[in-house]
Amino acid sequence: MFLKRLNHFLLPCFGIVAVGLLWWGVSLVSKDLPSPWRTWEESKVYILQPFEKRGEMDQGIGLLAYYSLIRVAKGFLLGVVLATPLGFMIGMSKTLHRMLDPVIQVLRPISPLAWLPLGLILFRQSEPAALFTIALCSMWPTVLNTASGVRAIPQDYWNVAKVLRLSPFKTFTKVLVPATLPYIFTGYRLSLGIAWLVIVASEMLTGTPGIGGFLWQEYNSLIYAHILLCILTIGVVGFVLDKLMGALETRLRVA
Repeated sequence: MFLKRLNHFLLPCFGIVAVGLLWWGVSLVSKDLPSPWRTWEESKVYILQPFEKRGEMDQGIGLLAYYSLIRVAKGFLLGVVLATPLGFMIGMSKTLHRMLDPVIQVLRPISPLAWLPLGLILFRQSEPAALFTIALCSMWPTVLNTASGVRAIPQDYWNVAKVLRLSPFKTFTKVLVPATLPYIFTGYRLSLGIAWLVIVASEMLTGTPGIGGFLWQEYNSLIYAHILLCILTIGVVGFVLDKLMGALETRLRVA
């Protein structure tokens, strides 16, 4: 057991060290790419003072991530509120599935870079346009996975509900939701990952304070170490969000 836990700790550490060495090696070849140590030296003020605010964009990395996370949370929740019932309806109705599936397949691959200008036209402000883009881009995995979960419910479950004469509400809460929960949370995790990707693109285009806005500003200023700081922050936050969603799924399934 001890060795197993040790491997769980050591193997990720070896992976991180390997990537760090690769980064260092590439920085020796590419003069513009800062090494890990140089990145730390030029970015440590943003890390050691994560909630310090010196200007609109000159803020600690914690504050910038906070701004982005708030937008992601709003857009993701909006998308989930729309996508979850839509997924249930499509899964339960073959007519709705045949009617809406072509529409979903057309809308699903559209890039956030295409939706954001439409959001700006509709709302004329960057904040609601970003929420519109996040919700629209992130909702499709939840719709498709929820619908797949409903269609995967064994017919025996429905037969038992009929024999017990369960009301529609009890059928939904006692049969439908527990049986589809793994599918729903798979959709939520995918949707949350997409929402995090979309907010970075949205902030880069609109220049609003956040990880994406800071990244774009530093790119225009040719401060490459800060670009790498943003990239690492985006990856770490995305990893934490996925783990939190997985922990929530486990907690609900056990309960």
